[in-house]
Amino acid sequence: MSDQNSLPEGWITRESRSTGKIYYYNTLTNQSQWEPPTDASEDKVRASHLLVKHNESRRPSSWRQNEITRSKDDALKLIQEYRKKIVGGEITLGQLALEMSDCSSARKEGDLGFFGRGQMQKPFEDATYALQIGELSEPVFTDSGIHIILRTG
Repeated sequence: MSDQNSLPEGWITRESRSTGKIYYYNTLTNQSQWEPPTDASEDKVRASHLLVKHNESRRPSSWRQNEITRSKDDALKLIQEYRKKIVGGEITLGQLALEMSDCSSARKEGDLGFFGRGQMQKPFEDATYALQIGELSEPVFTDSGIHIILRTG
């Protein structure tokens, strides 16, 4: 059995009632797994984002709009306006993402959860890993569209 003190924050060991085997349980997220957890802060990041798609996006449609016809320049102007409102304290990224993001993560206020290297498009990944927790990115261009990213973990 793993020493409780060596586990990442929030993780404890439990014994399975059905098999008697030890498993790992995260008291913060209610996640359970058989393999010992790694410290999420070492190899993973957590972020929320707001995506504005344009007519050159890989899939120019979203839950908000069947066909996105705005130009890349118009999408950039929108992202810059949104970023200005967030930085100015008028609204949070999560509140804005709920209504304006072209990503399905909008319903979760843009939260993408934890992810590791190789799980997101490279420009998105690089931008997120470069941010400090609580820091908001400048516009980030991917095949999906233009994002602003808030690193949350």
